[in-house]
This record gives sequence, C-alpha cells and structure tokens, in this order.
Amino acid sequence: MILMAYLSYVVAEVLYLSGILTVFFCGIVMSHYTWHNVTESSKITTRHTFATLSFIAETFIFLYVGMDSLDKDKWNMTNVSVATSIGICATLLAFILLGRAAFVIPLSAASNFASRGARTRITFRQQIIIWWAGLMRGAVSIALAYEKFTADSAINATMITSTILVMLFSTVVFGLLTKPLVHWLVPPHASEMETETRTLGGGSEDLNFHLLNEDESTCQQNAPTANTSLQRSSSAVHHVWRTFDDAIMRPLFGGRGFVQYLHHSNGQMQNSFASIPDRH
Repeated sequence: MILMAYLSYVVAEVLYLSGILTVFFCGIVMSHYTWHNVTESSKITTRHTFATLSFIAETFIFLYVGMDSLDKDKWNMTNVSVATSIGICATLLAFILLGRAAFVIPLSAASNFASRGARTRITFRQQIIIWWAGLMRGAVSIALAYEKFTADSAINATMITSTILVMLFSTVVFGLLTKPLVHWLVPPHASEMETETRTLGGGSEDLNFHLLNEDESTCQQNAPTANTSLQRSSSAVHHVWRTFDDAIMRPLFGGRGFVQYLHHSNGQMQNSFASIPDRH
C-alpha cells in the first residue's frame, strides 16, 4: 500500500502533474479495491503506520514553516517598504478570493444542475462555507514559492516573505472565523433537523462512515448499509460506471461487494460439501 501510493506520486512528479491530487485519487481507488483484499491484522498495521507517518510529516512541515518564517536573511534581503509589502499581500489575497470563487460557484452550479433531489443540492450558504474554508494557505504555498523563486535576489525574497505573510494571515484569520461562520450560516438546530429528515427518509447519512475507524465493529456494521446506498444509481453515468465496476473492475481488483460474494460462495460450497454423504 505504501509503495503504491508513493509510486503514484513519483509518476505525477515525473510527468509534471499535481502530486497531491494524484495521491488523493490513488487513496480513493485503493480504499475502493485494495483495502478489502488484506487481512484484519494488515488493516490494523496499515492504519497505524499511515497515522504515525502522517503525524511525523505534519509536525516536520509545521516546524519547517515556523522556522522559515523567522529567517532573518530573507526579511533583510527584501528592500520594499511596509506599504508595498501590504499592497502585495492584499493583491495576493484578492486573487485567492477570486480564484476560489471562480472554482466553487460554477462547480456547485453544475452539481446542482445534475442533481435530481433537493437534499443533494448545494445551497448558497453551503457554497460560501466551501469557498471560505478553502481560503487558508499552508505548507503547499510555501513549497510552491520556494520552487518558483529559488534564486537569491530581492524580488524572490519579497515573493517568499509575502507568501509567508499571506499564509499566516489566512491561517489565523480565516481559520479562526470558519467555525463562527458555519454556526451563523448553518445553525445547529437547522443541521439537526436536516439530519433527522435524512434519517427518516433514508437519506445519505449512511455514507458518513469512516473506513479507517478505530472501532472495527462500528465500521463493519455501517459498511453494508453504506454499500447499499452507494449502489443506488443517481444518474445514467453512475449506472454505467456501477455496471462496469461490478462486471469487470471488482472481479479483477477485488472490492467490498465482490469479497462478500466470495465469502458467500465459499460458505455455500462448504455447506454443499458438508451435505454430501460419506460413502466410503
């Protein structure tokens, strides 16, 4: 599992593609097929291994960004005034706001146009939350700035320091205001009523199960219901994909439904052999 995820990242880097999106989609595919082909002990080992590596990598990234923010050489190398620095940061933030809105609003409109039920539509308030939650910059912005502005010059130092200021401002301000914004746009009583409505109507709350949950029994109890919900065809494209997945992909690579089918078939074969009388 580790080598497959790393291989996808290496291939993306060689082809000058996005390694983050590649690993993200690789995780989706592996959770759909690979996760159901390993034993329970391997699942436990994999879960704790990835959790440990994730914690170490996240700690290292935050330490690196924090230490780099206090690098005096880069701050001394830039020769712009405070007003110019504020103007550059404000321009970067404005482009971030516009760029995020240019992606969220059209994609949400396309999703609402394709959705059939009212419960699957993305409301305008939810679009604001999605737009706001994606405005926080982080270590990826720092890495891109270092990759683009590597030479030691005043302009490169200015761009790196401006990126650091934007990252700190967006993380602190947007991060602190995200929770109040969610409570203001989607009050707790409204979300509770929506959850009760979905529960009574058999909505999509069954999909909110954690594949890597700490409680294996809870995951196993919720998995069959979620699998039933996932198999409901909501569109023609979804139906075509489900048919192709059940007919070719799952028998070839494995999967939840195919693994359950194998267990069921093995159980029937064992019962058939057990019912044969002993004639020797």
